[in-house]
Amino acid sequence: MSFSTKIYKGFQTVIPSEIRKKLNLEVDDIVEWFFDETGSINIEFRKRSNFEDIIGIGESEEKTDAVKLKKRIAQGFKP
Repeated sequence: MSFSTKIYKGFQTVIPSEIRKKLNLEVDDIVEWFFDETGSINIEFRKRSNFEDIIGIGESEEKTDAVKLKKRIAQGFKP
């Protein structure tokens, strides 16, 4: 099955509703564009992660300061 969309001012486009529904896409999901070795374009969709999504993924015996961690995350984990 093939879909086509128009590119609007500002290089914006619309993801067809059939694709949005099938992949359960929502506002703030991420579209990733890749070129493969032949020069073809591949597109992947992923959910945007936020701090609440990653809480509890890892465990540590080390004590942490939640306020300092949030500040580091907001700064992009700069040392």
